[in-house]
Amino acid sequence: MKTRISLLTIALTILALNVTAQNNQDRWAFELSTGASYATTELGDANLKAGPAIEGTFYYRFLEHTSIYLGWGWKKFGSNQSFAGNNMDFEETGYTYGLQFKHPLAGTRLHYVVRAGGIYNHVEIENNAGDIVSDTGHGFGWQAAGGFEVPLGRSWTLIPTLKYSSLSRDFESGTDRFSSDLNYLSTQIGFSKTF
Repeated sequence: MKTRISLLTIALTILALNVTAQNNQDRWAFELSTGASYATTELGDANLKAGPAIEGTFYYRFLEHTSIYLGWGWKKFGSNQSFAGNNMDFEETGYTYGLQFKHPLAGTRLHYVVRAGGIYNHVEIENNAGDIVSDTGHGFGWQAAGGFEVPLGRSWTLIPTLKYSSLSRDFESGTDRFSSDLNYLSTQIGFSKTF
């Protein structure tokens, strides 16, 4: 897994260094998005509730329809009962990176957007008082997303997306240590500004 991620990082770097955008305008973009995340599996024995999400992402367009991206995100899932105790919050935070392909839909002002990449995240478990009970440490996962870009003005766009993310991390509970997968869907609305 680490070898694949390293190869992807090397390939992205080579593409970014060797290929220039077709014009010098609007190469960069920043997107701020918010929405909700829905766990698709239990995390250990914890049945996670849907929770809020927020992300900030920078994009650099190096081909006419292709960009690389790097960002940071936060997701929160509540749980009434879990291996860590009752009424705990599971918060995933960390970094995103990858490729975005954006292409116009024929006969419209809309663009469809497809993203694929990795995440380097960790999961913290917090109690009602906001104290951190457990932290998995950062590790690699992956994500894929699709959506549409709706022009709002000269350099502003609205981007609704559906994203799937997967992260495998180890938790400690007392003297026990076990691996668990955090897999979830996110529905998000983003606002993007090109410059």
